[in-house]
Amino acid sequence: MSEQFVEIDNFGLELLENVDMMMEPQHILILIEKVILEIVTSLSKDEAPVLVLPNRSSWANVSFDNAVGLQMTSGSSVTTVRSNCSSSVTKFGHILKVLSTIYKLVQSNVYATKRDIYYNDTQLFGSQRTVDSIVDDISCMLKVPRRRLHVLATSKGFISGDLCYLEEDSTKVDCHSNSTATPVSSNVGGIRNIVSSAKFVLIVEKDATFQKLLDYDFCTKLCPCIMITGKGVPDVNSRLMVRKLWDTLHIPIFALVDADPYGIEIMCIYKYGSVAMSFEAHSLTVPSVMWLGLLPSDLQRLRVPEDALIPLTQRDQNKLTSLLKRPYLACQPAWQREMEMMQRSKVKAEIQSLASIAPDFLSRVYLPNKLRYGGWI
Repeated sequence: MSEQFVEIDNFGLELLENVDMMMEPQHILILIEKVILEIVTSLSKDEAPVLVLPNRSSWANVSFDNAVGLQMTSGSSVTTVRSNCSSSVTKFGHILKVLSTIYKLVQSNVYATKRDIYYNDTQLFGSQRTVDSIVDDISCMLKVPRRRLHVLATSKGFISGDLCYLEEDSTKVDCHSNSTATPVSSNVGGIRNIVSSAKFVLIVEKDATFQKLLDYDFCTKLCPCIMITGKGVPDVNSRLMVRKLWDTLHIPIFALVDADPYGIEIMCIYKYGSVAMSFEAHSLTVPSVMWLGLLPSDLQRLRVPEDALIPLTQRDQNKLTSLLKRPYLACQPAWQREMEMMQRSKVKAEIQSLASIAPDFLSRVYLPNKLRYGGWI
């Protein structure tokens, strides 16, 4: 199994090295200049300029590769943003404004956050969400990762455990603290000199569970490890950090999520990626992620009290049905069986439900036994 993971890892690194060669600042400036030149050419012909963006919301635009995850296909359908159409002219202006900002950032070798870009002209953009979407659209259109465009995002994730590294500005970061976690870097690509004796990485879905394990000093009591949480649906920086740890340390990556459809989907985002960010699959996905818990079968095996179980809502059932149709489930029969078990039982449970067995059951019994005896799938 480890040989297979190394083979996948080497394949990914080779692809990323090829991409890096094309992502020199001068190359990025040329890509932006080409977009502007096409607009100027259209205007010189008395034609309304048009921007063509790959459609980032359609499953029809992605293919699944077990070694990479969900990746955007080369023949993707597109969205046309017209400058002479009332429904898209505002977006056209937004894209040009952000392109102009990015050009200046890359040219001057300066970084800015998406929040900086929004607050530079709040009246124009109207909301932070508009800037976030435009930046991702430009990244996809140019086929350049966001961080190469010198645009950063404030991280919402936290990390703790046996890990030290240097930020791009040579600031030393030590994640060993038992009481407080370290915010995930907003520039994961600039991290270097990673030092760790960790035996595994544990992705924790919820911040509350992460904090409880932190208070227990989980990262040192069992064996050296690294814990990371994206506090629910992970942001790009949290996903980049998990990928960075995998690329560097070559250790197992486990996921601890709620035994419900949305917890499973969050785990799948770390492992296989998402449709919206499928154009960056090679730097965001970690196909080696293993499902440590909470498994639907654990609820029966551990006899979790019925009053700690929650009936599936119609929305839960719809999400579960949708997940079972995902292309990656075909290569995960064990995951599929667990999800079908949930479908039959019509109940879900949060990680905190284990406290109904004993207050510290998660940290003292459940996780140690799972990790010692191979209770993952």
